[in-house]
Amino acid sequence: MRFIYWMKQQSRQENVIYLAMWVMLFMAPVLSMYLSIVSGGRDSFDWQEVFFAWQKFAVFLALFLVHNFLLAPLLINGHRRLQYLSLTLPIIACFTIYQCTTRPALPERRHPPMEHRMHQPHPLPPSPEGEGNMPSRGHKPRHEHVGPPAFIGEHDIVASVILILMFGMNLGVKGYFKSREYRKRMSELEHENLEQQLEYLKYQINPHFFMNTLNNIHALVDIDPEQAKHTIVELSKMMRFILYEGDRNGVMLSREMEFIRTYVTLMRLRYTDKVTIRTDLPSEMPDRTIPPLILIPFVENAFKHGISYLKQSFIDIKVTVQSGKLRFLCLNSKADKSNEEKGGVGLANVRKRLDLLYGRNYTLNIQDEAESYRVELLIPLNSKLLS
Repeated sequence: MRFIYWMKQQSRQENVIYLAMWVMLFMAPVLSMYLSIVSGGRDSFDWQEVFFAWQKFAVFLALFLVHNFLLAPLLINGHRRLQYLSLTLPIIACFTIYQCTTRPALPERRHPPMEHRMHQPHPLPPSPEGEGNMPSRGHKPRHEHVGPPAFIGEHDIVASVILILMFGMNLGVKGYFKSREYRKRMSELEHENLEQQLEYLKYQINPHFFMNTLNNIHALVDIDPEQAKHTIVELSKMMRFILYEGDRNGVMLSREMEFIRTYVTLMRLRYTDKVTIRTDLPSEMPDRTIPPLILIPFVENAFKHGISYLKQSFIDIKVTVQSGKLRFLCLNSKADKSNEEKGGVGLANVRKRLDLLYGRNYTLNIQDEAESYRVELLIPLNSKLLS
């Protein structure tokens, strides 16, 4: 399953590069044999030599597939350097040992045939004084020493170096396509942001929310002037956030949580005790950034589709931060009919924005039950897109 997942992750151009490389490599022995026959160096085609070369190439191909689909993504996509090295170095060591233990045995040294020895020139006869039988002074007789072969030879070192270079090439190709995908996504995101900057004020927060909030403030002026003043201040904070921070690439996580608290506080003014609204937002947040207004569409939809004036309703909102990731959970009841006019941001647009911001590095689970609606979003807080 993991193999199929990373196969889908790779672009078509990257797969074509790898396929062309290995096809040319496996065709090289056949082409070399053919050229040798044409040039007169060989009399016939020796498939045994070709199969022997293919057997060696098959080992490299198997290790390449392991590196391409299991090891390289750890470094390129996950930035797990230590885990990558802890898995890659043992593979290189095992490959070197395999090369040494499967090295073809050297042929035994044999004496030349009798016919060959009979035609060898005879040694010169000794001189009368017997000087020919005595080695000249200062010269020792030469003895050829043949010891056991070394554990690791030159060919083994060359094979290991080729494997390392192959892994490096694989990382280079993956890094190139990853950076190209990143630049393309950033270009699309910038273009999308140019179009969305003017749309934030119109569609990001339901305009009926502001109208109803102003009506509530008007009613509070005579009943509770202090509460009306406080509500005006909260509403002005929201407007300031949308105007000055809604078009940025990232805002502090604490600012986004404050915006959600303010939104929920103002929405409470509209409903009676039949509506139970619970929020669990961390009071202290890490110094991380998040795309502005990325969570509020889910909160807005919860109020829009989850509140009923005829029966008990509830909305539960919870945010947790752990291991550099933010987990947003919103659970609400379902009204028989939406209590708002059309407006706000649809989930399709939210998904599109998440795709542009995080690619595949996020999780969005939506459970639409008969009586409830549940949204769970998991996004990283250390993404390069947010820096």
